[in-house]
Amino acid sequence: MPPTPDAVAGPDSAHPVIEPGVTAMSVTAHVSDLVLERRTPLWWWVGFGLSLALLGVFAVALGWLFIRGVGIWGIDWPISWGFAIGNYVWWVGMASGGTLISALFFLTRSDWRSATSRIAESMTVFCVACAGIMPVIHLGRWWYFYWLFPYPNTMSLWPQFRSPLHWDFVAILAYVMGSVLFWYVGLIPDLATLRDRARRRWQRLLYGVMAMGWQGSSGHWRQFKMLYLILAALMAPLVCSIHSIVGLDFAGGLTPGWHETQFPPYFVFGAALSGFAVVLMLVMPLRRALDLHGVITPRHVDVLARLMLTASLLLSYCYLMEVFMPFYRGERADIIQVMAQLGGYYAPWYWAKIVLNGVIPQLLWFRRVRRNQPLLFLVALGVVVGMWIERFVIVVGSLHRNHSESSWFIFVPTVWDWATLAGSVGLFLTGFFLLLRFIPMVSMFELRELIHKKTAGDGR
Repeated sequence: MPPTPDAVAGPDSAHPVIEPGVTAMSVTAHVSDLVLERRTPLWWWVGFGLSLALLGVFAVALGWLFIRGVGIWGIDWPISWGFAIGNYVWWVGMASGGTLISALFFLTRSDWRSATSRIAESMTVFCVACAGIMPVIHLGRWWYFYWLFPYPNTMSLWPQFRSPLHWDFVAILAYVMGSVLFWYVGLIPDLATLRDRARRRWQRLLYGVMAMGWQGSSGHWRQFKMLYLILAALMAPLVCSIHSIVGLDFAGGLTPGWHETQFPPYFVFGAALSGFAVVLMLVMPLRRALDLHGVITPRHVDVLARLMLTASLLLSYCYLMEVFMPFYRGERADIIQVMAQLGGYYAPWYWAKIVLNGVIPQLLWFRRVRRNQPLLFLVALGVVVGMWIERFVIVVGSLHRNHSESSWFIFVPTVWDWATLAGSVGLFLTGFFLLLRFIPMVSMFELRELIHKKTAGDGR
């Protein structure tokens, strides 16, 4: 984006929300040309190829799973929940963090959100897709997944409405529908911009259909603003409810280590931490690869790092209470389970989650670390890995030490467990790379509004 005389800066000149020299016209031209005119760069082909390779691993793993059943995994009694449920909680947690950025900070009118919301929303869509697959393949007889639906049937049996698993199904269905709708509605004005600027016939046809007749009239904008505000107001509490209900999946059971009233907020804090970390990991390389330095500034990176630090502090408090409460209650099975985590077979996993999610993020107190993007990327990557380890410890670490000592068991993942995890990452990356090529990764209309507001505020 070449500088022009109309410079727009944020309230803090040291950390502007939009770099000087960026105008509404330059934003529209640059971002739309990335989709319509720019040749597909080599890095995109390399990343997309690797993603497809991982997606192929996922297809093979699922194919073999459907042929042989869940016995190809390392699960056994009493550890009947293994990687699949851990992966589910991990993916839906990262999706929730993306929704917090796109919906919650829209309601608070945070100006830094405009340049990062599209990345967060796009991440959410495919994280939810990966999450939704996991419980279905975990069922074993996956073709009966519709038994989770509240439908009347010939046996006059309904799902157990008092079961947290049924609440989970309703919550994830509502979240999927809401996330896709919120993402698509926010795209409509930008799709119309691509339609109007496209030179090729197939582009005009594609984006014209997707824009749904948007003309940018005052009536269209009025209805759009109202609908987008309503969706944001619905998604902000929904993102807390979805992960609270995921926490209730565990808290509703009597398994040692799960029967905790703190699990709903515990899971929400973890979701926020992992979501902020993934958005940060996407924002920093895209800022460089797509030449978006003018609209994704160091201020955006700094704010995301601060949000990670805040979520890490909240989650660290939950870790402390997770150890304290069993001793406070005095329940023998809970104490045995905690001691097994602190010094037993899964102790390295437990301490890895403490270090990656609670200790290393404390580096973000220092401005020098927040400004060092390679180091910041490593911290965020460590958080993402640490959050997966946390889910693994919650699922497996509790089940392997239950109330009955005769049924204690050590879970050892198989190659198919790891292939399913890696393949789900391939599914996410494949979808995200496709969106990266065919839709604008920053919201042009929101940035134009922000530039107009800042320009008017400066008296220009």
